[in-house]
Amino acid sequence: MKKLQQLLKSIDGKGYKAYKSIQGRYSFHRYEISVDYVQGDPFASPSKIRIVIPDAYRPIKDEWKQSKERNIYVADHIARSVAKAIQAVAKQLQGSGKSGLIHIDQPGQEILERTAVQIKNDKTIICLSVGLPANGRRINGKEAEKLFFTILPSILKHSIFSIKDEEIEQKVQLADQHIAIREKMKENNWIAFIADGAILPRESGVSNRPLKKAVPFESTKENRVKINLPHREEPLTGMAIKQGISLIVGGGYHGKSTLLQALERGVYHHIRGDGREYVLTDPDAVKIRAEDGRQVTSVNISAFINDLPHGQATTKFTTENASGSTSQATNVVEAIEAGTTTLLIDEDTSATNFMIRDARMQALVHQDKEPITPFIDKIKQLRDDLNVSTILVMGGSGDYFDVADEVIMMDQYKPFNVTDQAREIMKNHPVSRQSVMEKLTNDMNQRIFLPQSLNLQKGKKKKVQAKSLYTILMGTSTIQLQGVEQLVDASQTRAIAELLRYMEAKEILKQAKPLADLLDDIEKVMDNEGLQAFSPFPNQHPGDLARPRRFEIAACLNRMRTTKVQ
Repeated sequence: MKKLQQLLKSIDGKGYKAYKSIQGRYSFHRYEISVDYVQGDPFASPSKIRIVIPDAYRPIKDEWKQSKERNIYVADHIARSVAKAIQAVAKQLQGSGKSGLIHIDQPGQEILERTAVQIKNDKTIICLSVGLPANGRRINGKEAEKLFFTILPSILKHSIFSIKDEEIEQKVQLADQHIAIREKMKENNWIAFIADGAILPRESGVSNRPLKKAVPFESTKENRVKINLPHREEPLTGMAIKQGISLIVGGGYHGKSTLLQALERGVYHHIRGDGREYVLTDPDAVKIRAEDGRQVTSVNISAFINDLPHGQATTKFTTENASGSTSQATNVVEAIEAGTTTLLIDEDTSATNFMIRDARMQALVHQDKEPITPFIDKIKQLRDDLNVSTILVMGGSGDYFDVADEVIMMDQYKPFNVTDQAREIMKNHPVSRQSVMEKLTNDMNQRIFLPQSLNLQKGKKKKVQAKSLYTILMGTSTIQLQGVEQLVDASQTRAIAELLRYMEAKEILKQAKPLADLLDDIEKVMDNEGLQAFSPFPNQHPGDLARPRRFEIAACLNRMRTTKVQ
């Protein structure tokens, strides 16, 4: 502690690079600070520090670490409290560039596994980014001293050292409840659960917070179930959606897409008070949409599209600019290859010719002249042959009544089970369709990604960097992920970028494993070693990383313009 003070005084007024001398570990009362990386310039990426707090000074009970989920929820709560304390002291430091910036990887509405706070057996580690103060490009030692000896102690005092055990108990209890709901879903073959009273609409298109004064969700009586949860006296009631084909219908602006959007995010757990904290979806559910212009490399889409003009092969379909229908077919096949068990589809973001071709159009345009086998003719095969369920928002085609196991109608944000009415309509208004029934198989698209797919070279250096939630720069190419709608946090994108670096450095692709096996291996590393395994400095500051799902990792690999497969 005194050593750091002396160092800061001795370098005051010197050129900014003199800050490098403070790298190292320093003991404070109740915690230790490790300065892992020092920025070379006040305008460069901030410096990285770790704060290590022994359990002796802030006990983390053994029962809070009992399960991985509990550990994640406790770490999440600490990260939120630190972020709140940082906001309270923001802009108290002066200087040029990023001087005085203090940042923690702040969680959003979802509870994700992160590297920002790590709960170990005997200590808690908090990872921060800080802008070391400067005047111009000269060290401002007095402001730096204020940062380390006034601001940081205040942040810790008003966050981790002031959190009450009761607060952490509440987070642990929510973790237990989420686990219990998932176990009940698995036991009863439910692919989704939406609790009564849930608030599904969001505040705005740019805010993921719950909409105030929104209509609370209320289950249909036919779909209502009860779940006995730990730490709760009354059973939790809500709507269960079973495996199979579920159709969500209704007029425009009545909540169809809002329900599906909540289910998309239900693959992740949410904080208490979010409104969606008891909205849970099959964790292997994948949102499928049309994605005009995306890169496709050697994907077998022949089950959906065949005999393209000019003899273009669809068993190994490759393009730099996919159409709406070919991109949506690709997204379905790639999701199956990665191991999905539920597809989530909204007609609003789908290619019409991929979703449906009615009887009249079939009569006019003969099957021999139409290369697309629409999704409606494959949806039952997905269910029966591959055990892949579908939840589909459809407002424009009653043909889907014929294939649906259940039909839910949204009316003014309230659901009604209209399956019997839909079947009655089918009897009174029969539709004759010509269906093409080639077999679907799990291994119809088993690709091995080749090592040259990961081309990180940019000039004399190797570079991979996440620039935003939906953009990764790799070498001289850009990976665009705008169509990957279940990527919800920029820290997940950073983790994927670091994973690409890790895979290239460890020569993972030389193992020549099919994609599904490759994803299994990556998940094992995340489970056993944590996300920090992908960091260039795993034993130091592991960066601002949050865990992505296997499906978003696969989506990135599939959209690389450098991808080569066999």
